[in-house]
Amino acid sequence: MIKHVVTFKLQGSAHERQAASEAFRKALLALPDVIDCLAAMEVGINENPAEDWDVTLIATIDTMENVAVYAAHPAHVAAAAIIAPLKEARACVDYVVAE
Repeated sequence: MIKHVVTFKLQGSAHERQAASEAFRKALLALPDVIDCLAAMEVGINENPAEDWDVTLIATIDTMENVAVYAAHPAHVAAAAIIAPLKEARACVDYVVAE
C-alpha cells in the first residue's frame, strides 16, 4: 500500500482559504466511493493560525501505478480545481506502508 500525503498552502483572505479548504475536503472525502483504487482518504484543515499551510490529505492507494490513475481520474481533477485559483504551494510525499 502507498500513502500519498499532500499539503497545500493557499493564498487569499482567511475566509477564502477556509471556504476553499472545506469545499476541497468535501470533494476529496467523496472520492473513495468513485475511484476504485483509492482505499481511503483523510483530509485535515489546519486549525493553527500560527502555521502557513492550509490543508493536508492522506490517501491510501494500493500501488504507485494507481497513484497516477487516481491523479488523472476526472473526479480527482474536479476536486483539485476547487483550490486551483488559490493554490500558492503544494508538497507531496508518497511512501510504501511497511507491512
